[in-house]
Amino acid sequence: MTNIDDKQHRSILRRIARRVMMERGLLPDFSSLAMTELNEISGADEKIEGSTRDLRSLVWCSIDNDDSLDLDQLTVAIPMPGEAVKILVAIADVDAIVKKQSALDDHAKQNTTSV
Repeated sequence: MTNIDDKQHRSILRRIARRVMMERGLLPDFSSLAMTELNEISGADEKIEGSTRDLRSLVWCSIDNDDSLDLDQLTVAIPMPGEAVKILVAIADVDAIVKKQSALDDHAKQNTTSV
């Protein structure tokens, strides 16, 4: 597949995802207030930052049921020497960063599902 094909496929998938989100009452875009709040977040709370590691370079996945309302854990499998595999589980502490009843919290309440 060429880069042009890949870009076209991604564009088609984005349009389909947006249409389906709107059909199901989800908000595909963040409000300007939510974006302002997001831009003000500088990182983890200083109280917990020392105990966290940045593992964003790993390819994480989430396996949740369609009706799951608790989308706060991710897993990743890391091949180890031999046939061993290390499984990491990440659990989000959203309350440490996103304040209750904020625009970001309201957006999350509206979009509490995985698509």
